[in-house]
Amino acid sequence: MGSSAGPVRILIADDQADVRSAFRMILDVQPDMVVVAEAADGAAAVAEARRLRPDVVLADIRMPKLDGLEVTRQLADECKVIVVTTFDLDDYVHTALRYGAAGFLLKRSGPVLLIEAVRAAMAGDALISPQITVRLLKHMALPGAEPKPGPGAAAAAAALTTIGPADELTTREREIAELVADGATNAEIGAGLFISPGTVKNHLANIQRKLDARNRVGIAAWVWEQAAGIR
Repeated sequence: MGSSAGPVRILIADDQADVRSAFRMILDVQPDMVVVAEAADGAAAVAEARRLRPDVVLADIRMPKLDGLEVTRQLADECKVIVVTTFDLDDYVHTALRYGAAGFLLKRSGPVLLIEAVRAAMAGDALISPQITVRLLKHMALPGAEPKPGPGAAAAAAALTTIGPADELTTREREIAELVADGATNAEIGAGLFISPGTVKNHLANIQRKLDARNRVGIAAWVWEQAAGIR
């Protein structure tokens, strides 16, 4: 993984050559990042990721052979996968939450958010484009708002009914989970609750374990589901 010993290694998966080229130009000039490969379809992305072991994969939602959801499902335990979409609210995006995506980015979000999404993923955080954050999670919480037929949709729907707290969250853990759902960073949560960032991190680890959530995106999704009474 990327560290002080070397830059963050990135694989870009998108069926549009101009998008791959633009992302490469933005990321390659960062002193702490390097694009190690590109893939024009999902199957090639998975194969290249397993061959090169990048730290981060940028995966377009809609690609030939395997879509970004299936790429996320196959690679989320091996590297950080940031899902990229053209739409403000894609019918499939929330499925990727169940597959462990480490971020969501609109293609029009601009270079700053692209760079920050990679850094956030490497820090164990998850950056979601501001334009889709609330709508995406609220959409996920709506009764009947299940993925349309497509790769991974059935598995995602099943996961919605099975993922939940193995143990009850404490009052403080629930408070922190709600702040995560509001998009607060660890530093903001710590400042608001008058606790250290390290304490916040420990609480988040406990919350993820209890919810069986891979990252803070999964925590946020659970909060919205609870608010909608899905459980």
